[in-house]
Amino acid sequence: MVRRLRAEGLDFVGAAPVRLVFTRELAAPPERVFHALASDVSGWADWFPAVASAEPLDEGAGRDVRLRGGTRFRETVLAAKEPEVYAYRVDVTNAPGLRALVEEWRLTPGGAGTRVRWTFAADGPALVRGVLRLASPGLGRSFRDAMTRLERRLATGA
Repeated sequence: MVRRLRAEGLDFVGAAPVRLVFTRELAAPPERVFHALASDVSGWADWFPAVASAEPLDEGAGRDVRLRGGTRFRETVLAAKEPEVYAYRVDVTNAPGLRALVEEWRLTPGGAGTRVRWTFAADGPALVRGVLRLASPGLGRSFRDAMTRLERRLATGA
């Protein structure tokens, strides 16, 4: 079943009923990390274990993402300000219960590398909000694994 979600803007990242925030330091400079996030959309499947495929849409204004297990997202890019922020909202999904979902990747120079902060901002009925909060440790592991793989990929020049 395909469901259309509420169209939220960037302000939702700070106001969402569920905000899960994860951070990690990478050795790569912000420009390289930003490129992996915003320009090499199809490359997400190579470094983010949960992503089965990701394709840019509308000349980079959107994305079509499929997760392992069958969840799909049709997204609109809300911000692509190199090298600081990349954010998108989910417009259509087959995930049950969600009402709104915005993800923001904020990149900050740090030492010789980049501090990556991923914010997962969502809304849904109370049960969905509770499940998302319970899923936080798993999302955190997925994020850490993805950042480890991305760092390796960037170190090899991919």
